[in-house]
Amino acid sequence: MKTKDLFKFCGAILFSTRLNTRRTNILFCAKSIFIIFIFSTLICGNTLLAQQPGTPISEGITIGSQRILFLDNSLIDQLGGKAELRLHHPVPHEIVLKCDEPWEGSGSLYFSIFKDGNLYRMYYRGVQVERFEKGHEKEDDSDLHNKICYAESKDGIHWYKPSLGIYDYKGSKDNSILLTSGEIGGIKLELGDNAAFFKDTNPNVLPDARYKALICAARPRGLMAFKSSDAIHWVPMSKELIITDGAFDSQNIAFWDNSRKEYRAYWRIFKNGVRDVRTAVSTDFIHWDNHQDLAYSDTLKEQLYTNQVEPYYRAPQLFIGFPTRYVDRGWSPSMRALPEPEYRERRSSVSAREGTAVTESLVMASTDGVNFKRWNEAFLRPGIERPGTWNYGQQYMSWGMLETKSDLAGAPNELSLYVSEEYKSQQPIGTRLRRYTLRLDGFVSVNAPISGGSLVTRPISFQGKQLSLNFSTSAAGSIQVEIQDTNGNPLPGFTLQDCSPVFGDTIERTVTWNNSTDVSSLAGKQVRLMFVLKDADLYSFQFQE
Repeated sequence: MKTKDLFKFCGAILFSTRLNTRRTNILFCAKSIFIIFIFSTLICGNTLLAQQPGTPISEGITIGSQRILFLDNSLIDQLGGKAELRLHHPVPHEIVLKCDEPWEGSGSLYFSIFKDGNLYRMYYRGVQVERFEKGHEKEDDSDLHNKICYAESKDGIHWYKPSLGIYDYKGSKDNSILLTSGEIGGIKLELGDNAAFFKDTNPNVLPDARYKALICAARPRGLMAFKSSDAIHWVPMSKELIITDGAFDSQNIAFWDNSRKEYRAYWRIFKNGVRDVRTAVSTDFIHWDNHQDLAYSDTLKEQLYTNQVEPYYRAPQLFIGFPTRYVDRGWSPSMRALPEPEYRERRSSVSAREGTAVTESLVMASTDGVNFKRWNEAFLRPGIERPGTWNYGQQYMSWGMLETKSDLAGAPNELSLYVSEEYKSQQPIGTRLRRYTLRLDGFVSVNAPISGGSLVTRPISFQGKQLSLNFSTSAAGSIQVEIQDTNGNPLPGFTLQDCSPVFGDTIERTVTWNNSTDVSSLAGKQVRLMFVLKDADLYSFQFQE
């Protein structure tokens, strides 16, 4: 029942009392109206205030020409009909890297990936962990030391390991080892179990620090800052640890935030016995201030390992993260029915959780880098049961999304995400890195069935001359857009009746009203957008010049 219909219904009840002034009838009428109010609110799923487009909001949101995604709900005022926010999931593709070299060992993990001009770079940990058989002797001590290994690609799909010739491994420098424990740049360092590498896009960066890394030191425990001029040869930026207030036993990352003109770091902590994430900011990558624990819009206590936060390159005002959820399910018939039960038992014989814990990736988003909307449903489940899956260490998302070509000829580019499998498998298997793909901006959509639904934004102000949508419909589906004033009244020339229905499946399509795409007359003003969908998904929108 719509709000205006509810009031008409209540009015009819009042009229039916025929102005009877007896106290009992007045109380009866008031109680009836209250019951109808509550009942209709429950039916509609919104309060009356939420249904009123003109509900006062303290101030509008300036979006300028930013691309708007729906990973967080900060711009959504109300959803109507059967519209809902729908979480989408990456599609698995090929194995792009096999960590099967002897120096990589069985514990390769914590991949950093980024595009550098026409080259794609990958950094990751290599180490041989002990095999999970009782009485088995340890491997060669040199294999048990953490190393940083390196790979490259020309397309983000086909990767190779160059022979770097930097470090000796068992009598040969013919390997892809980039860093290992020892004296580095005049500093004696024992590498910890993780590191994260990135290209610094700070316009004021010095040539010798064009690439940076946050590397975990084992003893004393903490994070160190590294720099490089060529992405291959690395030296410390400081003799001292730059961050010490954490656990650090997971990939700890940092990057330059070009929107806010600062460096930001995220690292692993324990908070009230729960694995969680802390962040801080810096202007020089050495001194870090404003340490804060991440806050989430839900109330579930999740054990989070990696965080994998980065600004989304198509909408850099938005931080997107892929934390690893850790769940120890214990022994049960279902646990024993999972793949490779004997291997699971061997892992459990050394550490119980190695056999009974499972991991998967979540997704979360923030506009300030601290307060995140975290989706509690898995973004990337362990998947169909097969060897190397449903174990501790599977589905760790690499740090770094890449835009790559689609397998479909003529289709637009898509996002490639890289995910671990076979972690801690016995050599010569080693970790596998599988590529997954997702539509550009395709994390979350506003979805409605053929019966229809709508989304109304909070008041916004934009800059641009036309409105572009990233969407998908069925052959019978459609999307229409109405531009309203802040009270929810349609603006002349931009009503639903003026809007030509949009249909298809594309990353970018311009909306038209009365055969015109020009919205420049509304630029800078406070307006609302109402999207009406039928059998459609809306992934993002953007006002463009």
